[in-house]
Amino acid sequence: MLSTRSLRTADCRASAVARPRMAIGRGRFQVLCASNAKFFVGGNWKCNGSVANVRKLVDELNSGSVPRGVDIICAPPFIYIDYVMQHLDKEKYQLAAQNCWISGNGAYTGEVSAEQLQDFGVPWVILGHSERRSLCGENNEVVAKKTAHALAAGLGVIACVGETLDQRNSGSMFQILNAQMQALVDEVKDWSKVVIAYEPVWAIGTGVVATPEQAQEVHAYLRKFCQSKLGTSIADKLRIIYGGSVNDANCKELSFQEDIDGFLVGGASLKGSSFVTICNAAGPKAKY
Repeated sequence: MLSTRSLRTADCRASAVARPRMAIGRGRFQVLCASNAKFFVGGNWKCNGSVANVRKLVDELNSGSVPRGVDIICAPPFIYIDYVMQHLDKEKYQLAAQNCWISGNGAYTGEVSAEQLQDFGVPWVILGHSERRSLCGENNEVVAKKTAHALAAGLGVIACVGETLDQRNSGSMFQILNAQMQALVDEVKDWSKVVIAYEPVWAIGTGVVATPEQAQEVHAYLRKFCQSKLGTSIADKLRIIYGGSVNDANCKELSFQEDIDGFLVGGASLKGSSFVTICNAAGPKAKY
C-alpha cells in the first residue's frame, strides 16, 4: 500500500503555487501535486522497420505538427540511426539509441559504446527495458552501471523499470520497483539527464494498458521513493514517464494524471500520425 504524501509544501512538486489534489490509489487517498516537469515522449521503434518503412515513417513525422514545449525522442534500430539522423526534423525530434555497452570502447564484438553514440551525435539512450532484462539477462546492477557509464559519457538516459503480472498479483510489485530504483540510486550521481520510464511488463505489447489510476499510483510511489533517497529538489524535477501499450486513444486520459510526465511508446511510435497525436497529448504540461 502507498503511504499518504505529506501536505507540506516541501513535498509538493516545484511550482509557483502548490496545488494538492486527491487521487485514489489501491483503496487509499493520496495527496499529490500537479507536475511541473517538461513533458517527454519517446518512441521506441525496437527491432522493426526496413529502409522503405523507415523512410515513410520519417516523412510522416516530419509532416506532423508537434508542440515545441515537449521533448520528443525517436529510437530507431542501430542500422537506421544514420539515415534518421540525416533526415528527421531536428527542430522537432531528438535521437536515442535503444541500448549501449556497459563500459567504453574495446574488444566487445557486437556492442556499441556510449562514447561512440556521443561521438556520432546521438544524445539519448534507452537502458533497462524489460525486453533487455528478460531476453538478455540484464539485472538491476547491470542496468545501473550502464546508466552511470552512459551519463558519464555525456548521454541522457531513459532508464526503464517495471514489474511482471505475477509480481503485481503476488503483492511484491513495490519490492521489485524498490530494488530496480535502489540500484540506480547506488550508481547515479547526477540525475539531471535521467528520465525514469515506468513500464509494467504485463502491459507491453499486449494491448492491455494500466488504468490511469494504476499508472498514477506507481508514478507517485516512484517519486516518493526518489524524494526519500535523493531529496525533494531532485524528485520534483525528475521526469517519470509511462510506457505500456500507450496509443493515440488512451494517451490523453493518461496525460491528465499529475505524476505522469510523458510516455515511452512502442508499437504506436511506428505509425507517424499516431505518434504525433501522442506528442500532442501534453496539453498544458508543454513548457515553452
